[in-house]
Order: sequence, then C-alpha cells, then structure tokens
Amino acid sequence: MGCQYYDCVEGGAGSFTVAMPKYTFGRGCLSEAGIRAASLGMRQVALFTDPMLLSGSYVETVILALKASGITVDVFSDIRIEPDDDTVILASRFLAQGSFDGVVSVGGGSVIDTAKAAMVYARYPAPFNDYFGAPVGPGKPVPGPILPHLACPTTSGTGSECTSVAVIRVNSLNTKFVLGSPWLLPEEALVDPSVCDSLPGNAVASTGFDLLCHAIECYTAKAYTRWEKVADPLSRTMLQGANPWSDMSARRALEIADQYLVRGVVDQADQEARDALMFGASLAGMAFGNSGTHLPHAMSYGVTHLMNDITTEGYQVASPFIPHGISVAVSAPAIFRYLADAQPERHLEAAGYLGASDIDASPNEAGEVVACRIIQLMKDAGLPNGIGGVGFLEGDVKALAESSFRQKRAIANAPRVASLSDMEEIYASAMSYW
Repeated sequence: MGCQYYDCVEGGAGSFTVAMPKYTFGRGCLSEAGIRAASLGMRQVALFTDPMLLSGSYVETVILALKASGITVDVFSDIRIEPDDDTVILASRFLAQGSFDGVVSVGGGSVIDTAKAAMVYARYPAPFNDYFGAPVGPGKPVPGPILPHLACPTTSGTGSECTSVAVIRVNSLNTKFVLGSPWLLPEEALVDPSVCDSLPGNAVASTGFDLLCHAIECYTAKAYTRWEKVADPLSRTMLQGANPWSDMSARRALEIADQYLVRGVVDQADQEARDALMFGASLAGMAFGNSGTHLPHAMSYGVTHLMNDITTEGYQVASPFIPHGISVAVSAPAIFRYLADAQPERHLEAAGYLGASDIDASPNEAGEVVACRIIQLMKDAGLPNGIGGVGFLEGDVKALAESSFRQKRAIANAPRVASLSDMEEIYASAMSYW
C-alpha cells in the first residue's frame, strides 16, 4: 500500500478483508425497519430489546413499521446490561422455540450482542464455551450462517451494529470474553441518531469514550501484515490488525471524538454533537470490526471482573456496575504511555486526529502526548480519575493484571505485547492522573 506500517514480513498476511453491513443513517430512519426487514425476507421476526426500552417510543416505532409491512413480531426483552451466558442461553431457547426467519435488535451493544450470540446457539447448539477461544474454550468456528439480522442501535458507542463479534460475560470465569465469527455480522444496520436526544450526559460520556478507544486502538493496532498468514482465507478472522481501510474509519472517528465528545456530554440539546457521535460510533465499529481492539479493551475486562460494591449514578443497574466505556477509558492514558514506544509516529498521528496540539513532539514523547490529550478529554467529560476513581486500590493491581492477562487475542493485537508484570505496572500507573 506504499505505507511502511504495512510492509510485508516473512510469513505474514499479504492481504486483508473488509466486511460491513448495509448501512442506513438519518433521523427518523427507524420507521424504515419494516420495509428493510421485508427486503431481507423476514416474515416472522424475533425483536430483541431490553426492559428499559421495551415500553418506549423507539421499540414502538420499529414494531409498528414491521407490522405495517405484514411482519409478525414476538419480543424478547429479558436482557441484562453486560449480557452473560445465562442471558444468551435463555435468548437462544426463545429463538429455538419459534419459527423465526429474522431478528431485529433495538438497543445498545448489550442487546445487539445478545441477539448475535443467541442466534448462534439456537441454530448450532453446543456446550457454551465451544465457540470461544482459550482460555474459555477450544475456539470451534461457528459452522455457518445464522438468521438475517437488522440491528438498530440506541447508544452512540459500541458500534456493534457494524461488527462480527459479541462480548459476553462467562459466569464460570466471571469475566467478559469475545465470541467472534464472520457469520455474526448483521445484514443491515439502521442508525437513527434521534435516539440519543434523551440520553443523560454520563451515558454519552461512557459510550463516547468507547468510541474514542475503539478508534485509537484500531489506528495503533499491530499491522495486519504482522499477523501470521492463514492457509484458508475464508477462515481469516476479521480481527486481523490495523489495515488501510480500518485506518480510514478510525481517523474520522477520532476527529469526531475531538470535536463533539465533550459537547455531546455537557449539552443534551446539542443535536449536531449527538448526531456526530452516533455516526462516529458506527465508524469506529466499522474500524474495529475489521481490525480488532487491543490493550485498553483487554485491561477493561479486569476492571469489570473485579469491581466491587460500585454503583454508577444514572444507570438503573444493580451494583457492582461500571459502564463499559468507563472501564476502558480509566486505564487508557497509562496504556498508551506504555505502548507508544513501539510505534511513536503512529501514536503521534492518532493524537493529532484527536486534537492534540503538540504533535510535532519528538518520538520519545509520543506516549505522553496521547495520554495528556485523553486525560484532558476525561476531565472535560467528567470521567473518574483513573482506576482509583472507580474504587480500586494499589493492592488490587496484581489481581487486575492476572484477570486481564487471559485476553490473549487482544493483547497480541497491540503494537507492543505486554507481559503480566508490564500489565501490573500499567495498572499501578493508571491509579490516578490528576
């Protein structure tokens, strides 16, 4: 590609693959759900949502649109935020007991991910851990296609409507892991930014930092050419490392985070900012759905594994609970201070797209430039001050590192692979920033 970052290496991949759903964006487009579902051959739909959205106007709009197109609708709403294997198994039974020819999801990443995973286990029953890689299970591939899926996100962060992964908490290990397969990618995404008008600022902060971290992790991920070449191109995971296409989406998503994240948090009436963040979330999803995230997401799972007696204001979720975007962001500045030495120019470029003013700094200052920009955005958006700000103590560092060290694929996708002791040092550095 004429870019040193993607120079071929012996035994490395020589090509990359891009996949994304048919994508519709615009205020009011939820009303298109019926026509779009019908075009996918849906006549009897399983609609997935969560209890908080069930009686609201967004679900109502979608159901009315589906029925206007002659589609029968059955609703599954027994979905928890941060879904676990029990949630997925219950949802898969719901699907297996019906005669559904399609799924429509209306909700945040938890709803969309539950729908994806449930379709797998409904069509291809197996011991739950079978489709997860080590240390959860043997990593068996999903055998084939699942039901057509129309995904309608209601938050501006996860980008799950554009990815072929589902993040599920495995209760036996009390930690989230990634279920991934090209078959999980929704056929269509219907993204209506008006759904974000009513979101409180702290929810926009969490989802906005998920957007931000998706984008910067994709842009700084290990290049696809440095992943081992696979013999069968159809078995290539979409979590394939940074590539020119994911770069394109990640760059614009970072610019959107710079321009609109804080605005969208502090002013609920700022429609321009909220709309931009919704589009940015999809762009970041398109990026990480074709490249994969790395260390900030890997280390977020230790935070949500070991959180204790924490209640997040504004969320109707039982303690302990830390929103996903917050769990990622609180360690991110310390992580990029550690990672930047491996690819300083790349990190300085990312910092520039994110609005850093000192992008002409020397390469050995790259980590500090990225970290300082993220810290400033955290302050401006009212995020907790590091992992100490969500309740962790110095004595928790070792356990946090041991928990997150199980996230092998994400750790390996970073430009610099962290050891267990490296991760302990990063967590210690992430205790507070200001």
